[in-house]
Amino acid sequence: MSRIALTLIAAAALTASSGSIAGEIYKWTDENGNLHYVDRPSGQPSEQRLAFVSAATNNATVQDRVQARHERDAARQESRAAVAERKKSEAETLAQNQRRQEQCQTYRSRLQNFLRSRRLYQEDDAGERTYLDDDQILEAREKVQDMITETCS
Repeated sequence: MSRIALTLIAAAALTASSGSIAGEIYKWTDENGNLHYVDRPSGQPSEQRLAFVSAATNNATVQDRVQARHERDAARQESRAAVAERKKSEAETLAQNQRRQEQCQTYRSRLQNFLRSRRLYQEDDAGERTYLDDDQILEAREKVQDMITETCS
C-alpha cells in the first residue's frame, strides 16, 4: 500500500472512533428492576436517552484548583504543627512546674530539719563531720529560706 492510502485509512479510523466516543448513553430497567446503561438503543419500553453536556477542560482552572488544594493542605499541616508545638510547650511547662513543686517541698523539709535540729553538721570530702556554729546555722537557715522564697512563689 502506498503512504497516501495508509494515511486515508488512519484518518477514517480516527473519524469513526471519535463518533463512538462522543456517542449517546441510554438507560433502561429490566423486568427484575436492574438498571442497564448502553451506548446503543435497545428498544426496551423503559429506555431513556441521557443528556450529557460536555465542555472542554480549562487547564488554568484545573491548575488553580490544584494550587488551592495544595495551599489548604499546607495550611492544615502548619496548623497541626502549631497544635503539636503548643501541646509540647504545655507539657514542658507542666513538667517544669512539677519539678519546681518537688524542689519547694525539698527546701521546706530542709528548713524544718534546720529548725528542729540542735546541732547541724556538714560532711567534708573525706566523709568527716564538721559541726556548724550558731552563725553558720543562721546563715544556712537564711539561705534555705531564700531558696524557698525564690522557688515556691
